[in-house]
This record gives sequence, C-alpha cells and structure tokens, in this order.
Amino acid sequence: MSVWRSASRCLSILIFSATAVCAFAQAPSVEYTPEVGQSGKDVVWVPSPQELVDKMLDMAKVTPKDYVIDLGSGDGRTVITAAKRGARALGVEFNPDMVALSRRNAAKAGVSDKATFVEADIFRSDLSPATVITLFLLTDLNLKLRPTILTLKPGTRIVSNTFRMGDWEPDQTVELGCDTYCTAYLWIVPARVEGRWKTARGELALKQEFQKVSGTLNSGNVSVPISRGNLSGDQIRFVAAGAEYRGRVNGNTIEGTVKSAGKSADWKATR
Repeated sequence: MSVWRSASRCLSILIFSATAVCAFAQAPSVEYTPEVGQSGKDVVWVPSPQELVDKMLDMAKVTPKDYVIDLGSGDGRTVITAAKRGARALGVEFNPDMVALSRRNAAKAGVSDKATFVEADIFRSDLSPATVITLFLLTDLNLKLRPTILTLKPGTRIVSNTFRMGDWEPDQTVELGCDTYCTAYLWIVPARVEGRWKTARGELALKQEFQKVSGTLNSGNVSVPISRGNLSGDQIRFVAAGAEYRGRVNGNTIEGTVKSAGKSADWKATR
C-alpha cells in the first residue's frame, strides 16, 4: 500500500507541475505601456496628436523618395506615419522599452520594412542621411541640435511640434486650433552664401542670417544694396538695382537668371 501511495503522490505532483507549466506558458505576456508625462532622458513623454503628425509630414512634403529621422521617437507614430507614405524612416529613442514598443507598432501597421528604430542618444546620432527631420523637443534641446542641423545638406526639411529654434525664424507655421501642442513649424536648411562673389556685373558681397540674405552689388565706385534676399535650401533670390536675381547655389558657384526691364538673362557668381 505504501508503494501505491508513493506512486500516486508522485503522479499527482507530475500532473500538477505539468499543468502549472502549461498555464505559465499560455499566460499572456504583459506588454510595456508608456504613461503620458513619464520621465525620459531629456524630456517627459507626451505623444504628438496624430492630426499634427499628419500636418508636419504634409508641411515637409514627405514622399517615398525621402529619408525621415524622428528625434525622440517615443511610441513610433511619426516614423510609422512616414513609412505609410512610402518613405524610409528612422526613429532615434533613448528608452529601450519605447524602442521595442515602436517595433511592435510598426509590425502591426505592416511597415517594418520601412520603419526602423534604434536605441541611441539624439545628440550622438548621424543626421546626415536625412532629407526630413521631425522633432518634439524643448527649445533648449532644439538650440543644442541647431548647429548640427545647419551643417546638413541644403534643402533638408526640419519640422517641429510646438517648440522653435530660437532666432532662426521658421519658413512656415501652421496652427491646428486644438487644445495643446497644436503648432507645427517648418525650417528648410539654407545653403551657405556669406562672402564675396565675382559676377559679370561686379562683386556681390553677401551677409547671411539663416535664410535671410543682405549685402551689396559693387561695381567700380558704385555700391547698390540688395533687398528681399532669401534662401530656400539651395535656391537664392534677391533684388539689386531693380533687377531680380534667382539662382541655385552649388558650393562656391551660383547660377541662375536675372530679370530686368522685362528681359531675362543668365547670370553666374563664383566665390
């Protein structure tokens, strides 16, 4: 009888153990769920409203030809939205749980082939491949990033939720009129044109403050101030002596057209 009892007891233990293992294996895993306002490395996490995400990407005119980098990508919504438009997109996020969540969200949205997420510091990340950069950071963080952003290829579009770039005026501002975090700002990285340029009409001395251009066109003893000087990426335009100049900046060369008295001609400047 004792042998039978021992065998029965062992069998009961095995059945209980197997049941417990199966129950454990079948129990659903608890996925990470972020909380609005939770602390992060540099900012607290507050997701951008989807409507504003859509508008930011509209302002940047994102197409399948673009490579979008979202700095502080959170739950991945901006990257995923860009990927749904056909763009390749990268989310840079310091929180590993957020990175894992973003990857799951991208998989659910069916865009894992275009949406990539990395655990990294935004200030140590290579931004040079981007044609579009999206931000939802504080102004002081934007200013810390600004010197790097200004070295990017002219024409790179920068879009920020709510927070600006100090004295670098945005090229476009859109207000959605919702309750909070409803303003989007767009900047286009300008070419660098400050300096002295030689042209067939004299020397062009340019000063630059971000996308705003001033200076003079000098010929002999005559110096004519330029007005309405502006850059949009590598495209420059200004007015001097009643003539309207437009051109494309390519390093130390500008080539374009000048219109005066109803006539148009080519012009070129070298630095």
